[in-house]
Amino acid sequence: MALSNKVDYLKGLADGLKLSEDKDNDKIILAIIDALGEIAETVDDIDLDLDEIADQVDAVDEDLAELESFVYEGPGPDDHHHFCDDDCCGCDDDECLEVVCPNCGEEFMIDFETYEEGHVLCPECGADLEFDYSELEDIDDEEDSEE
Repeated sequence: MALSNKVDYLKGLADGLKLSEDKDNDKIILAIIDALGEIAETVDDIDLDLDEIADQVDAVDEDLAELESFVYEGPGPDDHHHFCDDDCCGCDDDECLEVVCPNCGEEFMIDFETYEEGHVLCPECGADLEFDYSELEDIDDEEDSEE
């Protein structure tokens, strides 16, 4: 039986006994029942908050498990478009870019879609690498002027 239901039961018993606010002994019993009612409401509110927090913790736990899987096991088959090597998807120099992490020196390949997103995490050290499109535009301009 829920706590609030038990307090309601006690209130019913008190009404059945015809407890009166005029008698000293009855006053204390009625005050205790009122205090128990307030405590029951507070506990019910805490239970609702706790359920909400538990749902949020579960969501964070799922996100963390996904992140741990990516970090410790590497990208899955659906993530191959971020990091490439010649064996994974058969991309060549026309389809992928070689990137060197300035933080740890790791060399890895990414596809143009990832480059266009503007950043990627280094698979070795986890540094967030941001790409400056002006460098690519300068190279394209140089190639156009050479032709």
